[in-house]
Amino acid sequence: MDVRPFWLAGHPAMGEAELTVTNSHDDQIVGICSVPTDEQVEQAVAAAHAVRRQAAALPVHVRAEALAHVARRLAERSEEIAQLIMEENGKPLLWARGEVGRAVSTFRLAAEEARRFSGDVQRLDTEAAATGRLAYISRVPHGPVLGITPFNFPLNLVAHKVAPAIAVGAPVIVKPAPATPISSLVLGEILAETNLPEGMFSVLPVPNDRASTLVEDPRLPVVSFTGSAPIGYAIMDRVPRKHVTLELGGNAAAVVLADADLDWAAARIAVYSNYQAGQSCIAVQRVIVEDAVHDAFVDRLLPAVQGLVTGDPGDEKTQVGPMVSAEAAERVERWIGEAVAAGARVLAGGTREGATIAPTVLADVPADAKVSREEVFGPVMIVQRVAGPDEAFAAVNDSKYGLQAGVFTRSIDLAFRANRELEVGGVIIGDVPSYRADQMPYGGVKESGVGREGLRSAMADFTYEKVMVLTGLTL
Repeated sequence: MDVRPFWLAGHPAMGEAELTVTNSHDDQIVGICSVPTDEQVEQAVAAAHAVRRQAAALPVHVRAEALAHVARRLAERSEEIAQLIMEENGKPLLWARGEVGRAVSTFRLAAEEARRFSGDVQRLDTEAAATGRLAYISRVPHGPVLGITPFNFPLNLVAHKVAPAIAVGAPVIVKPAPATPISSLVLGEILAETNLPEGMFSVLPVPNDRASTLVEDPRLPVVSFTGSAPIGYAIMDRVPRKHVTLELGGNAAAVVLADADLDWAAARIAVYSNYQAGQSCIAVQRVIVEDAVHDAFVDRLLPAVQGLVTGDPGDEKTQVGPMVSAEAAERVERWIGEAVAAGARVLAGGTREGATIAPTVLADVPADAKVSREEVFGPVMIVQRVAGPDEAFAAVNDSKYGLQAGVFTRSIDLAFRANRELEVGGVIIGDVPSYRADQMPYGGVKESGVGREGLRSAMADFTYEKVMVLTGLTL
């Protein structure tokens, strides 16, 4: 099997070590990637630092066309790349194809935003002392961006680091998850087809225990991290003078109120608790149901969950595939067992076969159980009965996380109340918390992170405001 090169300052390169990637469904080898040496990592950082001013001065049309090219090429290679995502991640083709489609949109949207991302003008002669003065406010890149990405969306979450960086004229170095580096290396192939200057991007599949060198390097003033809260906050504590953005975990809640469409709610919650094998920060984990419709809702939910097709991710019909590894599935199995030992009831699933956890529904879960308090990151949901909206919204907020929440209601008053009271970064009315449009601001509060993704929001995060004042003008 050929060894895939990594990307060093826009060029393919080979190191001295190799990383073997396997499929969690059948343990077959998917690919072998070359791993950069310490000296090659240094070369990548030095190249990004050296090109930073040229990158910031790139004409907008050059940045926008590079991004549009990536979008076109991803679309042209969509089936090939979906197959790679399925193989390295274990994600069913259904969801792998969706991820490629989203990455196409992410780069297309970035190209559009690059053309719109312009300065503002303020007249300052609102006071007599500033007569004849005008302020031009532009946004300037902080400098090269280090993007550290997770395994669960090995293409689109890389896109959400790379696309906004290029859009604002910032070099970017990607450190992909060791479990799933292949998708980002293919993205490097496509970026190398553009006219971006040398040093504008590198993709470095280094092991996690070597990431601190990149995190601490002062020539990378922006660190954009997506992953677990402990690691994210450790990064922030390690480099307090850097601009750090964190998209961390959650234990997303879906609230089903008495006026909800129960069939719709049950169908959506069943799928989006278990899509990506539950390995999504906004997969439905807590289902909070108003007492008046609780039993009727559960009667609809369980058949919907049990009807999901679980199995080989390469099968066109599979909806729920394996987790990223057998070790990850064993952890989820332990958490289910701990909840059951503490009094929880298994309404569906609860079993493991290799790296696959059967879609699981739990009831009567103690409030202090891990499956209630922590991020399961697996195909597990808990169902909780509440008296009404007051108790439902309080239950959503009873969490150290606050990424997104879904509220199934037809009431516009309850919709605005939910938006006002829920301590989350996004409230999805009439659907699951798992909904995300790639152009919208995306991120959380509390221990779900700081900063926002979504193209324009990330572009703002990667830049700072700079003011030029013109004097002596006739306005």
